[in-house]
Amino acid sequence: MGLADLHIHTIYSYDGTASVPAVLARARQVGLDVIAITDHDEIKGALKAFELAPEFGIEVIPGIEITTAEGDLLALFVTERIKPGLPLIETIIKVGEAGGICIAPHPMARGMGMKSLSGPSIVQALHHPDASPILIGIETYNATALDRESNYHAQALLAERPGIAQVGNSDAHTLQTIGLGATEFPGCTAADLLDALWVGATEVRRGVQLSSVQLLSSWAINFVISAPARVAVAYP
Repeated sequence: MGLADLHIHTIYSYDGTASVPAVLARARQVGLDVIAITDHDEIKGALKAFELAPEFGIEVIPGIEITTAEGDLLALFVTERIKPGLPLIETIIKVGEAGGICIAPHPMARGMGMKSLSGPSIVQALHHPDASPILIGIETYNATALDRESNYHAQALLAERPGIAQVGNSDAHTLQTIGLGATEFPGCTAADLLDALWVGATEVRRGVQLSSVQLLSSWAINFVISAPARVAVAYP
């Protein structure tokens, strides 16, 4: 079985704290085969990670966490920036036109900085004739969501479409949290993972669960330390 973490942020996100090389090294260290870099409304970090990945012995799926008008959406297997702020269904269709797929992250989660899709918005997309073939997964476990109840609510959405993939991710904004939530799949390559997502043959792996205090304090310290690097990539 392969292991993937499909929701990771770098310093190319306004709230990320780790450099691309550091993320790749940590992902390999914790035993991941495939990762997706999904910075907020930004593709540069993902493309850099994709380029450097062979040096670290790991596969990278380029992605983005897109801010739609209704909440955040993960776009995977995309190599171009998708315009933020559009309605959910329109965004999903644009991701499909760009050759990508979508996963609904941390559905209905509340908490600091969370911009989550509502249940009705996701259900509407799952039943939309053009959006449904592109929205192929639900993040039913987010290891760093402060709203832990949202992980249970997300599982209820699986009943809306038989065969939809369930995904576990870290939503890591620090190195320490990479891999704390992950997705198991048959095989070990990104191509194998994509095949498994299409047919819903993925399983969630839960790692050590950190407390809200641990998550917030670690992020705050790393956020301050990483400020110069974040500024450097924002204003090269």
